[in-house]
Amino acid sequence: MNTNEANLKINELRKLLLYHNKLYYDKGTQEINDSEYDELMIELRMLENMYPSLVDDKSPSKMVGGSPLKEFSQVVHPVKMLSIEDIHELKEEEINSKGLSPESNLTEWYHKLISSINDLDFSLTVEPKIDGVAVTILYENGTIQYAATRGDGSTGDDITQNILTIESIPSEIKNLNEGKVELRGEVYMANKDFERLNESREKNGETKFINPRNATAGTLKQLDPNIVSKRPLKLIFHSFGLVENNKFSKLQDFRQFLIESKLPFDSWYRVIKDEKNLTKCIRELNHDRHTFPYATDGAVIKVNETKHHDRLGQTSRFPKWACAYKYKPEQGQTKLKAITIQVGRTGVLTPVAELEPIFISGTTVSRATLHNDDEIRRKDIRIGDTVIIEKSGEIIPAIIKVNKEKRPSDTKPFNIYDFLGGICPSCDSKIVKEDGFISWKCTNGSCPALLATSLTHFAGRKMLDLDGLGSSLAETLVTNKIIKHPLELFELDEEKLANLELAPANLASGQISKPRRFGEKKAKKLIQSLIRAKELPLSKWLFAMGIHNFGESAANECSRLHNNLSEIINSKLIEKIIQRWNIEEWIKSNSLKKIKSIKEETNREKNITTYNSNRQQVDDINKILGPYNIASELGGVACKSLIAFFNSVNGKFTLEKLDKHNIEPKSDNYNPINSLVVSDDKKLHGSSWVITGTLTKPREHYKKTIEELGGKVVNSVSKNTNYLLAGNKAGSKLSKAEKLNVNILNEEDFLILLTQ
Repeated sequence: MNTNEANLKINELRKLLLYHNKLYYDKGTQEINDSEYDELMIELRMLENMYPSLVDDKSPSKMVGGSPLKEFSQVVHPVKMLSIEDIHELKEEEINSKGLSPESNLTEWYHKLISSINDLDFSLTVEPKIDGVAVTILYENGTIQYAATRGDGSTGDDITQNILTIESIPSEIKNLNEGKVELRGEVYMANKDFERLNESREKNGETKFINPRNATAGTLKQLDPNIVSKRPLKLIFHSFGLVENNKFSKLQDFRQFLIESKLPFDSWYRVIKDEKNLTKCIRELNHDRHTFPYATDGAVIKVNETKHHDRLGQTSRFPKWACAYKYKPEQGQTKLKAITIQVGRTGVLTPVAELEPIFISGTTVSRATLHNDDEIRRKDIRIGDTVIIEKSGEIIPAIIKVNKEKRPSDTKPFNIYDFLGGICPSCDSKIVKEDGFISWKCTNGSCPALLATSLTHFAGRKMLDLDGLGSSLAETLVTNKIIKHPLELFELDEEKLANLELAPANLASGQISKPRRFGEKKAKKLIQSLIRAKELPLSKWLFAMGIHNFGESAANECSRLHNNLSEIINSKLIEKIIQRWNIEEWIKSNSLKKIKSIKEETNREKNITTYNSNRQQVDDINKILGPYNIASELGGVACKSLIAFFNSVNGKFTLEKLDKHNIEPKSDNYNPINSLVVSDDKKLHGSSWVITGTLTKPREHYKKTIEELGGKVVNSVSKNTNYLLAGNKAGSKLSKAEKLNVNILNEEDFLILLTQ
């Protein structure tokens, strides 16, 4: 490989890793598992070491975590939050070909450490590497000041209110009565809690999380602490940053402090002094980790004596006195018997691998998601292949790669369109792949599979919250052709519903249950739920309709801007949002630089004129939309999907059914903030508020009051914030508000303002 080839490969790897970093750190999701990511990073570092002239400080190999998010206030870490260097357990082929032990990379790191310390009087601590989200919590004089994510290592997101929802995290620590102390740890979700959460999400028609780490990251990025409080998060402290007026000469001393302070820590902890015991300890942890309640893929090893930490120093990414030893994921080989296609509530087709059962990481695996055509093509997965399975986070099974040496000669490349003959497996309708999307979709709004999942979504907790309408009942209603549209639920007869025989269910034992009668009690509860649902607000009805690319946040914002469905359908605001989006898409595709490179002068000048005109149109539209302060969740894509739905056959049928059953959803958060129309009873009209600290009444009480009076409650303090309502222990938001000269009110001040 020459320098030009290396440069191309390095840039390709950097682009790919940056993409996966954004998914992992910013969006709390992932498309590849940890071992695949590690392989990409190892390859990049190897090439950068081979070609030093191509090294770039902005390379993912030099980065720590992800960038802070604009939705949160930012915290500058007084001591940088670095990553930890990964040391990988050797793969089987390396062990066999080189005659090495699995821990050879670790022992090499240990020998370098000895030579760097040049002092035999040192020890190492060993503890599990928890697969969670790194956070830091600053206490001053024993009182919590803020909690923050790692971010880019220097600056993180202020997640104080989210962290305080975790029961084991105190707002005060009596042992810390002087100075500042940063406690650092890992927020995680226990495996069983994760499984229950996913079961609940599936029942409510919500997208399931990929693994516990993604669930944790996604939860901490929520702007509403009320949502966070309902998620089963836990935290374990394992280290410290800034420490004033206290000195931990050993990491053991810090652990003792955690014990005395009754703070959460991991019970598995070892202190060792030599290479033999290090290897023994690593193997012991590898055996024990499968019994832990949380996901872990390795061990964290640190120099115990803190006097050596400064001497050893650090790189731009990690300290030289610690490492993370990562076990190779447990894998197994099995045969891919078939690929089945599932139809989701929005019509999206998802391929699923049907496997010969294999026991791996404590459970039997017989199915694994294949995500989409691109994933199948990238890994060249074919029916009949012998595939290598790995448990991502020891929870979710995934196909890592194909053992092509065992590939039968008659296998063929797989793609969904050809496999299905271009038609939906549930209803034989045409399938399409929309512009900008990688997944195939069924075009039939009445597709039985789509309808069954739509019913469970319609009945979900965040939608209409219909008691007793789960996947089993939904499938029975659709299969027996009792329901052809979600709104036909309002035509159900209680007696017939009670006598309905449900399809057999798949039991945890692997057996199939006997057919079950729905029953009188369940039927009565469901009918009562349907009666209550008629009075639910507009936002819930919008979300319940299952409109593609139109989520809960978009529904809430749309409800804020419109009082009813009629206003939405005829909305000039939505029309303007779509118009702006169309123009901005043109501008993205036709940059001024690109236009100026056009050789033909007449064509070039014409495009420049169009470009300038479009820029002016965007500015004009922004002036119109400005007073409404419309959230980004209600963007062009969401609005186009919304209008397309109501113009579709399914949308028009929905409106007809709503009219038939006298259902007229009204907004319960109508507050468009139109500067041209201000009613007398909206005394907080147009004002922006942030609520923080501990108050005598729930925050939701104050939020509702502010919104009813025309104000808007946001999560982060900025120069656009008008008021900060601050309770006790207000923390960093109070400090920021003071710096920006924001009006700061306590509860008494707030009441006075309302009575003026």
